[in-house]
Amino acid sequence: MHGAFSVKADRILNPANREEASLLGQLDLKRLPAHIAIIMDGNGRWAERRHLPRIAGHRSGVRAARGIIETCAQLSIPCLTLYAFSVENWRRPRAEVDFLMRLLREYLKRELPIIHQNNIRLVVIGRPAQLSEPVRQDLEGAMRLTEHNSGMKLVVALNYGGRAELVDAFNALLERVRAANVAPLAVDEQAISDHLYTAGLPDPDLLIRTSGEMRLSNFLLWQIAYAEIYVTETLWPDFSRARLFEALIEYQKRERRYGGLGRKRATSSASAPEG
Repeated sequence: MHGAFSVKADRILNPANREEASLLGQLDLKRLPAHIAIIMDGNGRWAERRHLPRIAGHRSGVRAARGIIETCAQLSIPCLTLYAFSVENWRRPRAEVDFLMRLLREYLKRELPIIHQNNIRLVVIGRPAQLSEPVRQDLEGAMRLTEHNSGMKLVVALNYGGRAELVDAFNALLERVRAANVAPLAVDEQAISDHLYTAGLPDPDLLIRTSGEMRLSNFLLWQIAYAEIYVTETLWPDFSRARLFEALIEYQKRERRYGGLGRKRATSSASAPEG
């Protein structure tokens, strides 16, 4: 949670229609998640339903991403992570993969000035070494340009896999032991977290998955241990500001217990007679 003052959401986000206005009226800006992670799924199905090529779905997905990034920044969400390309996505047809990489470079060229002007810091997680040199150069330049920005952290998961991340973290720990030439150190949760791609970032409070699929798809497997999961049937290109507001409202209705009983159940248990 974050935010110190009671401010009406519609003063920050001008509602575009009656639906947005109604949803904004239900949103408590003092109880927003510190980190939202999104599995952006459904671009291909969106295109197929309209008898369009898959690349049309990916282009529409980029437009949806732009709107969600802008909205989260306006809401002062500290961190937003988008699952853009997984290690498994290399199995797709070469033409589609090449298009996705061109689309990424096109997006950076067009949107980076706006991202920078809005004080957003771009962070890339995954295995960038396997990306092409031009893509790596564009990403490195974007991160250098925005590295001192103090606003929302926009984390893009590229050539990312949750299991690959854990493998890389364990190998980094082993390398640290070998480099120091010491006996194996005791590994705890903090040591693992410190060697993940997301070191220094808060764990997600809310994980959103579009397109109705009920799986994690190898995304942030360590970090989402206690995240609230929200699945919507909406395909990613149709995931609008209103759909984001619905996800945030649902998040605020939930009681986060982190393995405990929660306030209501703890109170009733404490007051129950023995025997």
